Amino acid sequence: MDPPGGGADRPAAPETDLELLVHGVGGTTPERMLGDPRTVRVTGDDTAAVFRRAEDTEAAPGGRDPRGGPVREAYVWCNLTSGDGSRALWLLLLPFMVVNLAHWMRPAAPSRPRTVRLYGLLVRLAALTLTVLLVAAACEVALDLVAWQCAGARACVRRHSWLGFLEPAAPGAPAGSGGWWSAPGRRLALAAVLPVALTGLLWYLSHRTWRAYESHQPLSPEPDIHGPEPDAHGVERDGDPERDAHGPERDDGPEPDAHGVERDGDPERDARGPGPDAQDPERDAHGSALVRPGFWYGRRLVARLRAAHTAAGLLTVAAAVTTPAARFDHRPGGPQVLDLLGWLLPAALLGCGAAVVAVVCRRGRSENRLDQRLDRHLVRVLPLAALALLLLGLLYAGWSRPGWRSAGRLPGDPAFGALMLAQGLIVVTLAAVARDLYRRRPDPRAGMRGLGGPAVALLACALGGVISGGVAQRVADWLDGTRALLAGPPVLLTWQASAIPSLLAVLLLLTAGLALRTARLARAERERIRHEHPGEPEDPSRTRAIAHARAMATLTDRAPLVVAVLTATTLVLGAAALAGALATRKTPDGAAHRADHLVQAVAETSQALGSWLVGLGFLLFVTWGRRAYKDASARRTIGILWDVGTFWPRAAHPFAPPCYAERAVPDLAWRMETWTRRTGGRLVLSGHSQGSVLAAAAAWQLPPSVRRRVALLTYGSPLERLYGRWFPAHFGPPALAALHHDIACWRNLYRRTDPIGGPVRVPDDASPDVDHEPLPDPLAYGRTLDHPLPAPILGHSDYQSDPAFTRERARLLARLCPEVPGQRPDPDTRG
Repeated sequence: MDPPGGGADRPAAPETDLELLVHGVGGTTPERMLGDPRTVRVTGDDTAAVFRRAEDTEAAPGGRDPRGGPVREAYVWCNLTSGDGSRALWLLLLPFMVVNLAHWMRPAAPSRPRTVRLYGLLVRLAALTLTVLLVAAACEVALDLVAWQCAGARACVRRHSWLGFLEPAAPGAPAGSGGWWSAPGRRLALAAVLPVALTGLLWYLSHRTWRAYESHQPLSPEPDIHGPEPDAHGVERDGDPERDAHGPERDDGPEPDAHGVERDGDPERDARGPGPDAQDPERDAHGSALVRPGFWYGRRLVARLRAAHTAAGLLTVAAAVTTPAARFDHRPGGPQVLDLLGWLLPAALLGCGAAVVAVVCRRGRSENRLDQRLDRHLVRVLPLAALALLLLGLLYAGWSRPGWRSAGRLPGDPAFGALMLAQGLIVVTLAAVARDLYRRRPDPRAGMRGLGGPAVALLACALGGVISGGVAQRVADWLDGTRALLAGPPVLLTWQASAIPSLLAVLLLLTAGLALRTARLARAERERIRHEHPGEPEDPSRTRAIAHARAMATLTDRAPLVVAVLTATTLVLGAAALAGALATRKTPDGAAHRADHLVQAVAETSQALGSWLVGLGFLLFVTWGRRAYKDASARRTIGILWDVGTFWPRAAHPFAPPCYAERAVPDLAWRMETWTRRTGGRLVLSGHSQGSVLAAAAAWQLPPSVRRRVALLTYGSPLERLYGRWFPAHFGPPALAALHHDIACWRNLYRRTDPIGGPVRVPDDASPDVDHEPLPDPLAYGRTLDHPLPAPILGHSDYQSDPAFTRERARLLARLCPEVPGQRPDPDTRG
């Protein structure tokens, strides 16, 4: 482990060459990465750490591995995204993660800071509607179906004995003959515990994961490893974690807006937006916003959004409890005090809701500096105000109201329709903004021509709606198997669940089309493979296996088509569900009651099948998620999408799963900075798969003088094939070209059989090519002197076994110019 203060005041360590390995999706062990059963952790903890071989802990002469090559270190970060089975609960936050991805999928937009801010604002509003939708779905299950409908019907209570204490008085019985909890308002107040607990759980998970992720500070422009380091405000930290965690008590100076533009508090000037000299978010000196010091430190924004979304959830519960009581109190002849409260409480809820929306709209991310300030008053006051209104609403609803009976559905049924309509308008507006941004700098390789972000936002909203509708329908069927006792969930939720079979039918047709295309491509690949191995005896089964692997690898490039078809189908089915619910105000089978027998059968089948499919999907979802966290093979199958989603900071939704890169990127940057400063040696940053993305992000965070001592070796890398196409503003061609220019040298290895990795296609003619020619896979077609047994088809794995890996690593080290370690920091590390 690097000793504190080690660098400028003592002789340099003997090692001069280092290879820092970063593994990819699915994780691995340090023993496997280093090829040695004896490894030692040199720095880090049980969550993420750097390992060396035991014999390398005492540096070999000249910093060389006795077996040849540089000293090797392995950064193991798999525990950031895997662990015990309880983490599978994070999969329930999938809609939040998907909408958070939409924030980062915007097109590159030179000289359009206001439009970029509008894009981020719309995504944050869409994220807020998802929180309201989730809590409203919990209210629908607990308050409407259980407390209002089932507990208000004596026949339903008899079917479920655990609701017996809520049973209302018999018809004709004297007032007050029922139990204390039998009053409708008190039943609602009691049932509100479930959605309130859900909101509290989301707040707790977001707050707890902050300690493991957002609390890790990135590398500052000039890290001082000799003592306390001034923070963003020039305040030196003395090591007190409690005091340092909260930052300075005062607000000293102007505050950056969503893109780091300093505001001086002048409302007129701030309203006009940045002037011509203000920093454009796309005009970063190094091509990507990932170079900014505060990019991987989103603590302030997450705290603000967490307070706003928590308040929104509590206000949703308060509205669900208060609205039925207020409607009853507005009847003629009711108590004047309750009637007045029935107006004041909803007004207060609307005012607090407006404050929540204002907080979400006010500011986005601050990335140009390490922003350590917290809006402590807002973070505390907003949720507490919402909680106070909720408690008042519970007391108000629980007040005695003789003659109040629960019948039909809970008032507020149109709220789901209004929420769905608002989401549709936000997504359509977001698509218009994204298209405008794309026209400014078209990129043919960008996914869906710049509409990837709006498409993903729509899918997030649809996923939330389908889950809400399916769960509500399943609970209604469980409470009332005869469908004769209860009115059931809102008709819109039933229509949404009924759309699932149609969506699955479209996906099956799309899958069949892709399968046919892959089969045709495999047949074409067989001819190419025969020409690639002239003079060797043909093995038809071997040829088919190689061709099949190459054809299957191309399915990754069809992802834009899949997303486009899925988005278009979702949009059509969602609009049809909303129109059908509003036009008929009946469930699908009820609306088709007098239609043709075929139409009626289709409606009934879709409604029943959709409900069961959601229930089955929910169980499979949790089961597969739990298996993925425990089984490495299962994790490699589905882990790439999850690791892509959790790579990005929580910029739109605070309840999304935590961003592991906010821990991994600072770890890598600190390790490279301290090692190069202490030794002045040459460093090869070697990243596989998702590890190559972490490696690139860490290289962007290094000071310029350190970048010039670092070579980048990527293999099986999705930098261009996945990140460059779907996140063009941060990994597009200009960003990758800038990274190639800033670091000393870069080489990328890939195979045609790799479904994830591919060429990076850096558009830079002034430097040597980054991409190596495609590596042969398998290494030998038939049996040879070097491969007497059949060589396996490796695809995405085991790149280090290819001779090209060792050869290219040696060339990168040769291209690095060794420097004599200095006795003081390089001046280039300042600024």
